[in-house]
Amino acid sequence: MPADFNLLRAYIIVLPLIFVAGLVDSVSGGGGLISLPAYWVAGLPPHFALGNNKFSSMFGTLFSTGRYFRHKLIDTRIAILTALCALGGSALGTRAVLWLDPHFLNWVLVVVIPIITVFTLLNKRLGHQNDSHLTPVHHRVSISILAGLFIGFWDGFFGPGTGTFLILIYTAMLKYDYVTANANTKVVNLASNIAALTVFLLHGRVFLPLALPAMVCGVAGNLVGSSLVLKRGARVIRPLFIGVLALLFAKILWDLILGQP
Repeated sequence: MPADFNLLRAYIIVLPLIFVAGLVDSVSGGGGLISLPAYWVAGLPPHFALGNNKFSSMFGTLFSTGRYFRHKLIDTRIAILTALCALGGSALGTRAVLWLDPHFLNWVLVVVIPIITVFTLLNKRLGHQNDSHLTPVHHRVSISILAGLFIGFWDGFFGPGTGTFLILIYTAMLKYDYVTANANTKVVNLASNIAALTVFLLHGRVFLPLALPAMVCGVAGNLVGSSLVLKRGARVIRPLFIGVLALLFAKILWDLILGQP
């Protein structure tokens, strides 16, 4: 840690925001848009910010996934298949970023995010009913394989919006309701987080005096968020889903204005 790093100041900045990030992530994905900047503002070096972020998000996702699993909201076969393919896709994406500049995707997202938002707003019944049983099993399997590879590649190559985009794929292409789509996404997120966190821990890039209390706040946020999903379903997921898209759009636009990656 830097010599001027203030742990008390970091607690004041990080812990409340990690709770909010956990809540948002358990409902609609996109919690990293809140948690990662919190670590940066608190003064953590970039690699420690990423490692600590994975630490708190992994445990938070673990608890929300467990809750969704107990309530039988996860299509286990599809979720696990997508997760396995996402791990392979992530490895490919991470290798690709060594040769290609991912910054051009900021310009792609400036166009794509408003289209997704308008599509979601116009399709008011999207994600309100689980019609996945109407999709032939072989179609669900093939789409989940392609979705896993794409989302994993996206996460390894670029990152932002992974969970949110996967919810969209599950609802628009596989006809799941928002609750099941969100629950399935948590399995994929969990697998990705475990893989990434293992690397950060092995390289000593997790600052435990901050990571442990942040983990508690992340778990608390995920438990509150998953409770909201269980009680209110699509009524709470849909507006937060649109809100995360707006937050992601604002971040991308800000990065472009500042000329940042």
